[in-house]
Order: sequence, then structure tokens, then C-alpha cells
Amino acid sequence: MTNGESLRVACVGAGYFSQFQYDSWARIDRVELVGSCNRDINKARKTGLPAYNDLALMLEETRPDILDIILPPIVHAATIRTALDAGIPTVICQKPFCNDLEEARQVVAEAREAGARIVIHENFRFQPWYRRIKAAIEDGAVGEVLQVTFRLRPGDGQGPDAYLDRQPYFQQMEKFLVRETGIHWVDTFRYLLGNPRSVYADLRQINPAIAGEDAGYVLCEHDGGVRALFDGNRCLDHDAENRRRTMGEALVEGTAGTITLTGDGAVSLRRFGTSETTQLLPPDTTNGFGGDCVHALQSHVVSGLLDGKPLENLAEDYLSVMRIEKAIYDSADGGRKIVLEDN
Repeated sequence: MTNGESLRVACVGAGYFSQFQYDSWARIDRVELVGSCNRDINKARKTGLPAYNDLALMLEETRPDILDIILPPIVHAATIRTALDAGIPTVICQKPFCNDLEEARQVVAEAREAGARIVIHENFRFQPWYRRIKAAIEDGAVGEVLQVTFRLRPGDGQGPDAYLDRQPYFQQMEKFLVRETGIHWVDTFRYLLGNPRSVYADLRQINPAIAGEDAGYVLCEHDGGVRALFDGNRCLDHDAENRRRTMGEALVEGTAGTITLTGDGAVSLRRFGTSETTQLLPPDTTNGFGGDCVHALQSHVVSGLLDGKPLENLAEDYLSVMRIEKAIYDSADGGRKIVLEDN
């Protein structure tokens, strides 16, 4: 593909989160949306696109360059295999990816053999505040980074009706906090610091109405002894008008200063030994989810395919995230630090 071309995109899935994907694709100039598929075809029809409830038929009739899979993990493998059988060259797949690491490895191998690429829709690293923080770290704004902390506090996990109004399947997930939510910061810590050398996790369930864990700590050791702490609790909140914008607060602390992310999406820098702060990024004013990170990711994929720019979040690389996730649960189950093999 070369500059000036456009991409045909079809989507499968029309649940709650899909609204952000459909909206983003519609805003990208070099994209033509050609179809929507959903088990309940009425939901597909609500997108305003040619609607299907048969994925193979949609792929045959629309011949997309990209299939965007906006479905839960239980059907990822079968859906990807349908796309591979149809000769679709690029698949974007929602996270969590597949049912487990072994299934994910198998699907990735099948895609490689078919000459297709899979991009995982892991969008938090594309949030503007993490892009700005990454640039500040690389510019030496905090000197030598010693530790990074993220406090997840969405405040949506209390009571018997938790999550039912938006994503009710959350209540049935046997692995919840880390697999569904904390995995975003596993990847974000990798984006900022590289792969961890070891992990230690202490996880717990607070709300008895759900099946999985909803609070806990995950401590990652990165190169040079740098520590990254994910401190997650879905039953607690933070100071933000929209608690889903950042879902919490972050600190990046180094020998020369501290970067702070607040719940409004603003990023500030305080130099070591001073009280004065400098704003690195103003509060977020976008309407899209998480600083419009869905749009940033999908635009990145389009640029990668049409302009030849390197793609982030390729499934081969994302297997490292899944290996870290497995180690986190093994650590919590065994009450011990897990040293990771090379990722």
C-alpha cells in the first residue's frame, strides 16, 4: 500500500464499547466503512452500515482490508480463523486477547503462516497523557526514573449492581481486575519502561457480587531496578468529573523531578527540591473515551498500513503482555515473586 490509498474496514461486534470504534473509523479520511456484523443483526443495523449476522458472508461480500473484532475473548480465535480463511490481510482484535496464552500463541502462528497481521486493540498507551509522559522521560525531565505508580480508582465497583449498566459480563469474569483492566497498565508500564524482569502480586475480592478480584497491588521490577506499582481498587474513586477519563492518578518519580497525572488528564512536572510545577499537558477536553485513545490507535494503524510506519501492538509482541499477566496471577496464587523469562 502507498500514500493516497484508502482502506476498507468492516467491524464484527456492536456492543457497548464498539461505539468508540465505529465513531473513530468514521472520522478517518482514508477509511471506508463497509459493513457491520453482529449476532443480533438489529444492533448491526443501528450502526447505519450494511448489516450482517453471518461473518463469512460479510467478508465475502465486502472484501475489507481490515476486520475490526469488537467481541469478547471467548470468540476471538474462531473469528480470527474465519478472517484468515477469507484472506483478510489485517485484523484488529479487542483485548483481553483470546481465552488464554496458549490459544493466543496458536492463533498468532496461524496468522503468520497465512501472511496476515493481527493488531491488538490495546489503546491506553495511546492516551495523550502517556504519550506526553513518555516524551518527558526521554527528554530527561525527571532525570533517572526510579519508580512509577498508577492508582486505579474508577469508583464503579460497589454494590450488587456494579457494572450492570455498562458491561454486565464483568460480574462473571473469574479473572477480572488484572485481566480486564490492570492489563492496560501492564502494557503502559512496558511502553514507558520496557519489559519487567519480575512481578509480585497481591490480589483480593471486595465486592461479593462479582466472580473475580477487584482490588490489589502489582509490583513490577524493570531494568536498572526501576519499580512500577499498579495499585488498583475498583470500589474506590478519585477526584475527577469524569472518572473514566484516566481511571485514576499516576506519578513518575526520578532523581530530578516528579511527573503527576491527575484525573482530568493534565500532566505536570515538579522539579526536585522545589514546590513550583510546570504544566506539560493541559486538562483533556476531548469527548472520546480516554482522551480519544481509540481514535489515536486506529489512526496509527491506518498510517502504518498506508504510510509504512512501524505498527505498535502487533500480536506477536502482545504475547509478552499475556505472559506477564499469567505471571501476575501465578504470583498472587503462590504468594511469591515471579522472575520472568526474556519477553
